Amino acid sequence: MNIDILTLFPEICRAPLSESMMKRAQENNIVDLRIHNLRDWTTDKHHVVDDAPFGGGQGMVMKPEPIFKAVEALKTNPKSQSSNPRIILMSPAGRKLEQELATDLSKESHLIIICGHYEGVDHRVIEHLVDLEISIGDYVLTNGAIAAVVLVDAVVRLLPGVLGDEQSAADDSFAGGLLEGPQYTRPAEFRGWKVPDILLSGNHADIAKWRKEEAKNRTQQNRPDLLT
Repeated sequence: MNIDILTLFPEICRAPLSESMMKRAQENNIVDLRIHNLRDWTTDKHHVVDDAPFGGGQGMVMKPEPIFKAVEALKTNPKSQSSNPRIILMSPAGRKLEQELATDLSKESHLIIICGHYEGVDHRVIEHLVDLEISIGDYVLTNGAIAAVVLVDAVVRLLPGVLGDEQSAADDSFAGGLLEGPQYTRPAEFRGWKVPDILLSGNHADIAKWRKEEAKNRTQQNRPDLLT
């Protein structure tokens, strides 16, 4: 998979995406991740990427020209595995990122992710360039680079070969519509708190049944909205 990130703050993306599983995915050529500074596609000497909004209002709006130029250049990159990449804008006004959406995106061969900033992007970018707007939650961040890191991590970990155990992704919270049940490890007793006896029984059928029931209970307690 190819992933291109367009941002005004490349270093925000580089550090977290150069560690742990994301690092190994790149080293093993499972994903080709490229992080670009949007200012590289400006033409003025000050590398201006924003301007005041028409009609007045607070803040600045990202200009369409560098965004269009950048995406068009990345679409024709000879390293791209697809001539028709999925173009995504990170935006608080977008579709909420959920496990089902991450799974769908993991099947794409090329993603181009645009990171919004300031008061947002010129709406012509959304109307004529972007395929999908994505939000990671009902709150506003300083810029879309932080959200882009979350999206990339959620998608890349689903690619074959990234996780040490392919079953791990299938057992994750949200994978089956429920939160993951409680997990325990050694010691079997800590400060008087014991691991449930069922997990020490060796009866895998009963353990699987217990975990499913606990997943339902945990979902009911923490995220009852998922059960509806």
